[in-house]
Amino acid sequence: MQNKGIIKLFALLFGLVSIYQLSFTFKANQIEDAAKQAAVAKYDETVDGYQDLRAQAEVRYLDSLKTEKVQVSDNEFESIEVYNLLGVSQYTYTEVENNAMKLGLDLKGGINAIIQISVKDILKGLANNSKDPVFNKALADAEELQKDAQESYLESFFRAFDAIKGDTKLASPDIFANRNLRDDIKPEMSDSEVKTILERKIDESIVSAFEVLRNRIDGFGVSSPNIQRLGNSGRILIELPGARDKNRVVDIITKTAQLQFWDTYKAEELLPYVFQVNQALVEAAKETEGNDKVDEVAEVEQDSTSSTIDELTGQIETDTTDVANANPLGIQFPGRGPVIANFLSKDKEKVLTALNDPKNRALLPTEMRYAKFVWGKQDKDSEFSALYAIKSNRDGEPELSGAVITEARQDYDELSRPAVSMQMNPKGARDWQEITKKANQENGFIAIVLDDIVYSAPSVTNQPEGIAGGRSQISGSFTLNEAVDLANVLRAGKLPASAEIVQADEVGPSLGQEAIDSGMKSFIIALAFVLLWMVFYYGKAGLAADIALLLNILLIFGVLASLGAVLTLPGIAGIVLTIGISVDANVLIFERIREELAKGKSQKESIKDGFSNALSSILDANITTGLTALILFVFGTGPIKGFATTLIIGILTSLFTAIFITRLLIDWWVNRGGTLDFATGMTKGLFKNVNIDFLKKRKIAYVISGAFILASLGSLVTTGLDQGIDFIGGRTYQVRFDQPVSTEEITSILNDPNVFGSAEVKTIGSANELKISTKYRVEDNSVEADTEIQTRLFEALKPYLPKGMTYSEFDNGSGEAKIGKMLSSKVSPTIADDIKKSSFWAVLGSLVVVFLYILFRFKRWQFSLGAVAAVFHDVLIVLGIFSLTWKFMPFSMEIDQAFIAAILTVIGYSLNDTVVVFDRIREFLNEHTAWDFGKTINASLNSTLSRTLNTSVTTLVVLLAMFIFGADSLRGLLFALIVGVVVGTYSSMFIATPLMYDTAKKGDAAESLKKKVKEEDEE
Repeated sequence: MQNKGIIKLFALLFGLVSIYQLSFTFKANQIEDAAKQAAVAKYDETVDGYQDLRAQAEVRYLDSLKTEKVQVSDNEFESIEVYNLLGVSQYTYTEVENNAMKLGLDLKGGINAIIQISVKDILKGLANNSKDPVFNKALADAEELQKDAQESYLESFFRAFDAIKGDTKLASPDIFANRNLRDDIKPEMSDSEVKTILERKIDESIVSAFEVLRNRIDGFGVSSPNIQRLGNSGRILIELPGARDKNRVVDIITKTAQLQFWDTYKAEELLPYVFQVNQALVEAAKETEGNDKVDEVAEVEQDSTSSTIDELTGQIETDTTDVANANPLGIQFPGRGPVIANFLSKDKEKVLTALNDPKNRALLPTEMRYAKFVWGKQDKDSEFSALYAIKSNRDGEPELSGAVITEARQDYDELSRPAVSMQMNPKGARDWQEITKKANQENGFIAIVLDDIVYSAPSVTNQPEGIAGGRSQISGSFTLNEAVDLANVLRAGKLPASAEIVQADEVGPSLGQEAIDSGMKSFIIALAFVLLWMVFYYGKAGLAADIALLLNILLIFGVLASLGAVLTLPGIAGIVLTIGISVDANVLIFERIREELAKGKSQKESIKDGFSNALSSILDANITTGLTALILFVFGTGPIKGFATTLIIGILTSLFTAIFITRLLIDWWVNRGGTLDFATGMTKGLFKNVNIDFLKKRKIAYVISGAFILASLGSLVTTGLDQGIDFIGGRTYQVRFDQPVSTEEITSILNDPNVFGSAEVKTIGSANELKISTKYRVEDNSVEADTEIQTRLFEALKPYLPKGMTYSEFDNGSGEAKIGKMLSSKVSPTIADDIKKSSFWAVLGSLVVVFLYILFRFKRWQFSLGAVAAVFHDVLIVLGIFSLTWKFMPFSMEIDQAFIAAILTVIGYSLNDTVVVFDRIREFLNEHTAWDFGKTINASLNSTLSRTLNTSVTTLVVLLAMFIFGADSLRGLLFALIVGVVVGTYSSMFIATPLMYDTAKKGDAAESLKKKVKEEDEE
């Protein structure tokens, strides 16, 4: 092997970089554990609501590491250092978190939220805020209908409008035939025509809201967020893996992002009006007091003696200042510049009510009649609020709006405080220059107002020509997170309608911690068995393969961490397939070396030829699987993309470790004078004289496979699959217990056929609160069904609830701690139709690409047909077995997101296995030109039998160990993989190859095939 030095250096650097990258994951876990311990130490279990308090304390602990700074010199501050790497590099918590391995919602948990986009707001906007009484009555009636209806808000609106419309039409100029919709809706249109247009417009608005939310969430800082529409209801599901701060998530999602720039009045211009209103309130209070005195005389006389005694003996204090009467507005101190005055925050509503009272506003000068009073951003550490007055107008339109903003980013102001810098488009830049020029000439201030809150109101000094270039900045009492979030919201733009959080929960891993822990243990057991098997079968050479395999796993996780990719359950399925591919590559090489040794070649020559001869098979097998993964990555979404990501990385690292690292280790051993037999006493000569006539048995195989496929298709049509909540939706309940409970135990109980038969259980916030979802009687929306399901839930959970708790107490949440059911609701499928369609087309597209690649490499369509037919065969049988057996299997066989990953793994494994066999057929067709075509096929299958069984056994060992020792919640996924490996191994020998043979043997196809293979090799 050439360039060994470069390969050694590259392997060393690659390994060190992976270790370096994974070190951040270990450090992040240490910090998170420390945060949990600090929270536990702060709030004992005896404290009311200790779980929520601990969760909040944990968030504050981690946020403090991000936002707090330490002083390193007189004017220099730095973020807190949490990780010192060998004294060479220092890292903050933000840097550690960004570099750590990202885990998906199924492995780590995070924030799960459902957002309702207000269709009512969209309709009002389309109607140009119509005052038509029929229209507004229909909106109100639709809200009432929605309380008990299963239909969308738009359908309820149409129903409500039809019930009361009389002669009023939707296409009335006072409703939807307005100037905003004049290109779409004409006055002569019928209601049915308008309804179709409104459905399209509503859908467009929800898509717009969806994109705005997607952009906001993408900037939130979590990896692999999931955001999807839930049907046509206007609801959007958002999942943020690893997120903890629910309040921050709610804020960034629901912020309307109405950014405006206004001229402001100065304190000296409006402060007299504030004092006038204050005095008017004083006079009004005196007048009221005078009217009331007559009624109070008798009562005062009766109490005067006792009040005087109390006052003299110190029982009450004499109010000598009478502040409430002298200062009813509660002015704390006058402002200056753009701040009119300061008030106590608790008095804000009272102050605005008084200042905006029409009787009081009559005191304003004519030129100030449109003045608008707004509050400044509240400083969390202050009890006072600053009042501003902006120069509004008749239409309430600002001089400049946030629509001109093209870019926004988190920055720092001149005092090194977090701020937000913005860039405007050309028109906005011109207007901004004029506005700032005018402010400079008048020594005025410009208020930057977001959602009716003044964030800052800077003056424009030393800018006689105004601020050119369209640059501006919002500064204020921001935390770093607030500045980041605000910049993100401004970039994404405003929502077309208000967004309401229907449900927002901090959820634990959907697998449950027990499932994750047991899965890890079983994986380690399986991996240990594979390592021992390789040594048992190939002797010392197996050690080289083991080292390469362990390095491969290290590199996979290192690359995942360095790329910021997210590891999910489907991703783990991809890693399992990668291990199979990695082992397969080494098995291919070792089997070829054994063949060369059997020919009498020397050890070094056998090793050289073995690696060389195996290379073609390894590349073809990995390229076909890699092309499949690439298409899935480009066109897939959700679980498909996660699977494809790990598979692509795994294929690249497997090729590197199998071809180069294993070779380096073997050459090193041989060059030191060591000998390698690539076998042990028990495995030497195994499969050497095997001579099975596979083609003779193909008809039996066709019959068996045909029977399985017919049974599968029949069962799929009649019985179908056990679709999970991901696909069909169901009901969900949030239940609180008086002590921590095991999600695995609860899942096992609820999955009992006598309870629900199927349930998904997650922790919510803490270990004593669960989110339980079930599809039981999902099609029945009756009250009776709701009652039955809830009763079953109560009876099943009784052993974990306080002794003596009744159903009524459970239903309403008992005691101060609210033990029992907290919430219940219907849930929509999380795998929406667009994900199903994109998944289907991604899989189909990958098979088309594989067909074309095999056609290019093997020069005959028969090879492509055999490989793709085998894939369809394997997938159909796996689906069929699930359809035939799900009713009586002792574990859940639901079809969910993880099952999609299992099917993709079966496709990858089937292709890999088939292409290796085809590669040997191509080789034998060239070497043994005198052989009969059938003999060549049989010889090729027999010569690859050792490799086929070895790869299948090692992969099955991994899966069986995880199936036997892992958690119940993983068994459905693992069962699908086990069936897929067995069927994939069978199909490569008895379906793909015989089918290729039967389609190629007719006429001169076989001779033509030999000729093409020979020509290719000569080239």
